[in-house]
Amino acid sequence: MSDILAVADHRRGELRDVSYEIITAGRELADQTGGELHLVIISGTVDEFAEKANRDGVDVIHTVDHGEEFNHDVYTQAISQLYDECGPQFVLAPNSVNGLDYAPAVANELDLPIVTDTVGLESDGETLVANREMYGGKVETTVEVDSGPAVATIRSAEWPTAEGTGDASIEAFDADIDEDAVGSSVNGFEEVGGGDVDISEADVLVSVGRGIEEEENLDIIRDLADALDATLSSSRPIVDNGWLPKNRQVGQSGKVVTPDVYIAIGISGAVQHVAGMKGSDTIVAINTDENAPIMDIADYAIYDDLFDVVPALTEEFQ
Repeated sequence: MSDILAVADHRRGELRDVSYEIITAGRELADQTGGELHLVIISGTVDEFAEKANRDGVDVIHTVDHGEEFNHDVYTQAISQLYDECGPQFVLAPNSVNGLDYAPAVANELDLPIVTDTVGLESDGETLVANREMYGGKVETTVEVDSGPAVATIRSAEWPTAEGTGDASIEAFDADIDEDAVGSSVNGFEEVGGGDVDISEADVLVSVGRGIEEEENLDIIRDLADALDATLSSSRPIVDNGWLPKNRQVGQSGKVVTPDVYIAIGISGAVQHVAGMKGSDTIVAINTDENAPIMDIADYAIYDDLFDVVPALTEEFQ
């Protein structure tokens, strides 16, 4: 039997969706290896988080009550010590800002190979087979790790969230944290790029990418958004150019959105952007490149010039 150790992700008092997705990914691997799924929750209101994360598929939940927010050194020490205690075959971490901070350090500390940003995982109990995307999602590759235990980070929105109420045992893990080795602390949070619009709350989003070409061309996108009573959002290049404020950005470095309808206009679908909107109920893509990655995940794909399509849609809905 080969157990799986998965790490939950939380920020500012809330478990993130990827915490429930990593349960699904870990359960699938545990079924293949014949082992148990262990979930570790570090820092914050660990007892409250453990109750929320006690979903179908989790065998044991380990809590490490140390501090309120993420800390690189605390996570690295706690996970490394728990690994020594449990001896899992694989360690799973989210491919989030936090996960990408500590996962390489854990792999280095334990002298384990690491595969990041995986979109699929399989194992025969020994070899880990990981699927990763390259070249902006246009190519999917397969990586095999056959040297034994390994660390992997999983991309959010690639696995369904675990549901139901589980019956996992909840165990407090007394990690021996070396405070002298903790080199940083969280003193507070400062909102960056705020505004009066929260795109994560929108039911319909009209999102624009570099295909709009010029800032003045945003007017036709605004017209469509107005006709649909939708909220305007964008991919990162639009924000980097200063054409829209940061609070309008969708993606890993922006906001994760799950609207009823997401209309992607002139957006190629880089993995960082897709990670922020893949959970939308219905995705409509308008692009002149029929091979753009966004077309692969779209429920409706319009292969045409946005400067022809958008005005026609606006006229239809006005």
